[in-house]
Amino acid sequence: MGRIGDRGEMEAFVRAVERGSFSAAARDLKLTPSALSKMVTRLETVLGARLLNRTTRKVTTTVEGALFLARCRRIVAEFEDAEREVGRSRDKPRGKLLMHAGVGFSTHRLVPAMPRFVARYPEVQVELIVEDRDLDVVRNGIDISVRPGLPLDQSLVARKLGEFERVVCASPAYLARHGVPRSPDELSTHACMTISSLPGRSKWPFLTASGRQIFEVIPHLSATSADAVRRFALMGLGIVRMNDFILDEDIRAARLVPVLVDQFYPERNPMHALYPHDRHRLPRVAVMLDFLGEIFGSVSWRSAGAATGRKARLRDRK
Repeated sequence: MGRIGDRGEMEAFVRAVERGSFSAAARDLKLTPSALSKMVTRLETVLGARLLNRTTRKVTTTVEGALFLARCRRIVAEFEDAEREVGRSRDKPRGKLLMHAGVGFSTHRLVPAMPRFVARYPEVQVELIVEDRDLDVVRNGIDISVRPGLPLDQSLVARKLGEFERVVCASPAYLARHGVPRSPDELSTHACMTISSLPGRSKWPFLTASGRQIFEVIPHLSATSADAVRRFALMGLGIVRMNDFILDEDIRAARLVPVLVDQFYPERNPMHALYPHDRHRLPRVAVMLDFLGEIFGSVSWRSAGAATGRKARLRDRK
């Protein structure tokens, strides 16, 4: 069996039954009777069944046509409802939005900002899936998936939200007890902590006189959860290297202090919002994409001077 070509064929069939003739149905749909007849014939060919009994004066449904008519009416009605909903939501986004994001981004960026989104768009119902593993966007019916790094699924549209860096930090209490490391070599005498689920978690890159160099640390503590490692750092248990959008608030509040700032390699990584083609045309998706860019657009702890200095050092070592 083939596939039904478009909604128009079902509308032509339904209207022909309701009006009792091709001529009357054609006038309603602004078609010629011949064009409407061809559309119904194509539908019958695809289905492999005769749907209508035709006479010169009227059309009636066959047994198969009567069964198919009920389904067609529901489908056509759903199309019309969807069009009305989209039409109403052009000025006021509404409806359910299913979004997926990792634990770190959700906890430290998205969830704290959600009151602002809800206040702006009270008729959008957001359902958030918080998982660090990648999910199949299309199969799971996800509208937007927020992921770090470069997108691997070429079938999806990728919108870059911004970039994040990894920063090396420790609590003031830890540094008061153990001293501030002045060079990456001194990390071997400090308690370093890592996220055990990340690849290359113990290999920390720094800028040296000879360029980028990897220093391998021996973890004093590690955990699969980034937030657990962050809490270890806040409790003064050691030095961490983590995404700055996770540590941003702690650095601003001086709960954590960046160390080796002039020497660590920033490793700028992109954060993307992935979505199926044309999904951004839905107003609720469009406004969420803009909102994600807004909340990820800047990380407050980075000063213009520090950023300029890092760029200059990178340039000098090329």
